[in-house]
Amino acid sequence: MTNDTTISFTPIGFVKTNATKVPRHWSVSHEKGILEIHPEFASALRDIETGQNIVVLFHFHKSPAFNSKYLFQTPPHRSSSRGVFSICSPMRPNAIGMSIVKVINKDQGGIEVKHIDMIDGTPILDIKPLITGQHDCPSAE
Repeated sequence: MTNDTTISFTPIGFVKTNATKVPRHWSVSHEKGILEIHPEFASALRDIETGQNIVVLFHFHKSPAFNSKYLFQTPPHRSSSRGVFSICSPMRPNAIGMSIVKVINKDQGGIEVKHIDMIDGTPILDIKPLITGQHDCPSAE
């Protein structure tokens, strides 16, 4: 692979939420929203179940373009700066976010979830099951 490799993603859907102020992290969020999935991907929601925790990968589409001034940032809850790879800042070299949300309900084209820390209109890149140990892994023997 060379340094000029380009990677692009196409959203599989978008976040819909009425929340006007979302928490900075899913682990402290009580906000609800809907993951609206594009019709061509909606059938892949088949095995997602109510009560399940899922991982949502998304694009920080409102973040400024990354540059070297963002390599070290001081989070609001800290008194000193930290390297970008040790914090959950939305200002990242690749503006990819990850949240764990709980499924409240599901229909043909969307998943209602809680613990939203994404704003309305956030592009969803992927959804994965939450695997916390070998007992959760579908390929475990």
